[in-house]
Amino acid sequence: MTTTLPPTPSGRKEAGFRHELYPYRGEQDFLAGTLGFIHEALEGGEAVVVAVPSDKTVLLRDELADEPAVTFVDTVTAGPNPGRLVAAWTAWMTERGAGETPVRGIGETAWRQARNPAHLAELRYHEWLLNRAFARSSTWSMLCPYDDTDEDPDALAAISRCHPLIRRNDMYAPNEDYLAGEDYAFDALTGPREPSFELRYTHGDLAVVRSKVSQSASEAGVSEDRLGQLAVAVTEIATNSIRHGGGHGTLRAWTQNATFLCEFRDAGYISDVMAGRTRPSEGQIGGRGLWLAHQLCDLVEIRSTRDRGTTVRLHMDAEQ
Repeated sequence: MTTTLPPTPSGRKEAGFRHELYPYRGEQDFLAGTLGFIHEALEGGEAVVVAVPSDKTVLLRDELADEPAVTFVDTVTAGPNPGRLVAAWTAWMTERGAGETPVRGIGETAWRQARNPAHLAELRYHEWLLNRAFARSSTWSMLCPYDDTDEDPDALAAISRCHPLIRRNDMYAPNEDYLAGEDYAFDALTGPREPSFELRYTHGDLAVVRSKVSQSASEAGVSEDRLGQLAVAVTEIATNSIRHGGGHGTLRAWTQNATFLCEFRDAGYISDVMAGRTRPSEGQIGGRGLWLAHQLCDLVEIRSTRDRGTTVRLHMDAEQ
């Protein structure tokens, strides 16, 4: 049995980050929940950042009449890779919450526009990571609307596991489906499709790795301007293998559904789940490889365990 909690009283700060899932059906239901969340914020003197699809932006703007405390941002500028969104939300919320001003975010992920199952899985992982990324923020909270028009219980359950709270009828309650443990239950990586190549690399092999990937990516249809970006990402990930993964690794590459994929495996272990998701600080030594990969590639999948080592899979759009 869950305990339903009232909206946060005006002016009171809660301990820790508040992350709510809001399942809705239809435009009126969407407006009822999001406007209720926004008006709670305005009554408490809080700022609001809204990142929702363009049609939902129009609906909210019509209702809010250019309310100065509400800022609309365009998630398209962050690019397709969900690995960039933690840093984007950090920037948006920090900018609006100068000083100790509490900030609420409304972020509706475009679930139905996911490019493929891997993209959808990484979108879910991003939602779970928000709880880790903002756990210590006592002045931030976020509402995640989810269009449940299809009434797909499996899809809703999968997304619910990423949200500790659920909102209904302007009230929020603990979510019994939330994955509260330290480890995230990843979807298994799919196997490579033929044709693919496999190459073992070690010290002194970076030029060979770049050349092999660039040739294969070009043949797959990756555009000329993006081949250079891919070469940088590949160099960074292979370098990480050599420095932190036992001195060597294995590279495989293939094309699947208009996407060029290259996968790096090594014996290392990445203990920080936020690695590559937060912007490196000025003067920081190391820790930039995964960040660059997320910025340069359309998708990055990372699987790392102490017993099996690390797999990093880079995705780039390709024309078949």
